[in-house]
Amino acid sequence: METLYTATVTAVGGREGNVKSDDGIIDMKIEKPKSMGGRGGATNPEQLFAAGYSACFGSALEMVLRQERLRPERTAVTAEVSIGPNDKGGFMLAVKLVVEVVGIDRKLAQEAMEKAHYVCPYSNATRGNVEVQLELK
Repeated sequence: METLYTATVTAVGGREGNVKSDDGIIDMKIEKPKSMGGRGGATNPEQLFAAGYSACFGSALEMVLRQERLRPERTAVTAEVSIGPNDKGGFMLAVKLVVEVVGIDRKLAQEAMEKAHYVCPYSNATRGNVEVQLELK
């Protein structure tokens, strides 16, 4: 792979600690969610993953729409990232991407969303490892 960019972030203290990027743009406390027995009140790895995936998928969708010469009024991607136990004593993730494409035919929006799923690096990284559900809003 030809590298276009490398993000470097260090986590100290696991789910109850801090994450900081090498450029200092990210420097935040992380906490376990209350639903997982934590204190809450700060971001967590699932929220950070959801932020990255939704932004990346949105960019892939925009690229596909441009290639297809489609000009929607607006696009939005909401990522719902869930964590739960797997059958091997560990944990796994599941993702639901809710995609909104306003101002173009629904069938064309559906096709663009499906194509974006094969363009997006997050989708390519999770394929076969994480259940990803696509929903056109």
